[in-house]
Amino acid sequence: MIRISIGVNRRLRYQFSSFAGYSGSENPRLFKTLGAANTPIPHRRNPEPKGQDLDFVNVAHSHLIQSDWDKLNKLSDQLDSFRVKNVLLKIQKDYLLSLEFFNWAKTRNPGSHSLETHAIVLHTLTKNRKFKSAESILRDVLVNGGVDLPAKVFDALLYSYRECDSTPRVFDSLFKTFAHLKKFRNATDTFMQMKDYGFLPTVESCNAYMSSLLGQGRVDIALRFYREMRRCKISPNTYTLNMVMSGYCRSGKLDKGIELLQDMERLGFRATDVSYNTLIAGHCEKGLLSSALKLKNMMGKSGLQPNVVTFNTLIHGFCRAMKLQEASKVFGEMKAVNVAPNTVTYNTLINGYSQQGDHEMAFRFYEDMVCNGIQRDILTYNALIFGLCKQAKTRKAAQFVKELDKENLVPNSSTFSALIMGQCVRKNADRGFELYKSMIRSGCHPNEQTFNMLVSAFCRNEDFDGASQVLREMVRRSIPLDSRTVHQVCNGLKHQGKDQLVKKLLQEMEGKKFLQESFNN
Repeated sequence: MIRISIGVNRRLRYQFSSFAGYSGSENPRLFKTLGAANTPIPHRRNPEPKGQDLDFVNVAHSHLIQSDWDKLNKLSDQLDSFRVKNVLLKIQKDYLLSLEFFNWAKTRNPGSHSLETHAIVLHTLTKNRKFKSAESILRDVLVNGGVDLPAKVFDALLYSYRECDSTPRVFDSLFKTFAHLKKFRNATDTFMQMKDYGFLPTVESCNAYMSSLLGQGRVDIALRFYREMRRCKISPNTYTLNMVMSGYCRSGKLDKGIELLQDMERLGFRATDVSYNTLIAGHCEKGLLSSALKLKNMMGKSGLQPNVVTFNTLIHGFCRAMKLQEASKVFGEMKAVNVAPNTVTYNTLINGYSQQGDHEMAFRFYEDMVCNGIQRDILTYNALIFGLCKQAKTRKAAQFVKELDKENLVPNSSTFSALIMGQCVRKNADRGFELYKSMIRSGCHPNEQTFNMLVSAFCRNEDFDGASQVLREMVRRSIPLDSRTVHQVCNGLKHQGKDQLVKKLLQEMEGKKFLQESFNN
């Protein structure tokens, strides 16, 4: 348990009425550049220990120096935050001993720790560049502390900063930890407070913040933060610039990504394969495949060789656009330049040809995969099974299902959905429904498309009893129902004189009243 013994009411010069990481809106004042002189770092000297407190500190220090933990254990019931803090101050030049004592006190008497004791050991660790240990302590505090605790940690570090003769890296560690924990508002507040006192985070910590933002889809905020980094003269590195390119691509600003690629040399950096692969992926995502190829060709002129990621990205782009001949051509070029295809390469091509209904070409790539000793996974087999089932070749698909056991692979929802589709294509709706039951028993979950395939198959066979069974399953599993499908099933049942079954089905759809009203009207 951490006792909060610091309560500082300090006004920030930068207040944010909203933050995109929380509200979804953008604040035009976010990351406003500092316009005033740095605020002086406050200096507050804590009272010296006296009397019994002083005796305890001196005795505990003596035991620590002699590594006499047995004697120290006998003092544990006399611990409090004031005594722990002063022992930590006394031994702060020895970071190993400080960390050992800090952890010992936490174990023996958790109530003896406060934010002040945490702050002192954090100063000690960061001064000695033990950042991982410091961030581990910060993570524990920020995750397990109260809701209002994060806002108080900066103050605890600030008011013990001069007493511990600390360095700005202590605040950098706080900023980085907030970034890793995806506490974006706290990270932003910490960044602004650091600027307030003339501190700036390292580029590595800025990268961690940007990476977390991009990982959560906060692209606009990440790009705005990059602009603020430049205003603050925090020099980016190649990793920073690659993330910025990724941000531009994800926000559809491909021209800005290209511009940054061209500016990298002016900024003192060389583009890497990651730089090009990022832009190639961005262009493939937008269907600009000829531009993506041009970027791949530019890599050679920059002294870089396209790698497996480059080729896989291009192959995926062409397959998604159903330009399979071009995808195969890229695959051929890949092998010609001695870039070894991997599982992703083959899976992409097998899936592309299977989607197009060309299971023969898909099988050729599978055979090539086997011959070259490339690891197959469930995606490989699902793509093959899908392609065969799409062509109603369910027996051959079943052979690949048997292969799964040999490869120690387990069928998943996609496997079952493909098999159900195959039976539906063959108008074997009953067999498809049996496969659905096997799917549920295996712990797999069907999606809306699987249910709709089954209903359609039963309706084509004019087996409206079977279709109603599927509808009841959809209701039970809260799968959205299409009113036209319900009309079709209910009308089919009525024409077969099964009014009671219609009534029962509609009753089971309680809560879907718009369907009942629509049908009854």
